[in-house]
Amino acid sequence: MKPTGIVGIILIVIGIIALAYGGFSYTKREKIIDAGPLQVSADREKTVPLPPILGGICLVGGIILLVAGNKSSS
Repeated sequence: MKPTGIVGIILIVIGIIALAYGGFSYTKREKIIDAGPLQVSADREKTVPLPPILGGICLVGGIILLVAGNKSSS
C-alpha cells in the first residue's frame, strides 16, 4: 500500500474517533501544599475538547487521500 493510502486510513480513523468522542481527558497530579515535610497533592482531571469540524476535516481529508492514491495507481 502506498504512503498516501496509509495516511488516508490514519486520518479516517482519527476523524471517526474525534466525531465519536468529541475529545479526551487525562488525570494530572498537582501539588496543592508544599511546606517542607508536609506535602498535599490532588488529582485533577483535564479535558481536551476536539471540535467536530476537526473530525470532519480529518475524515474528508482521509477519504480524498484514499481516492487520490487509488486513482494514481491505476
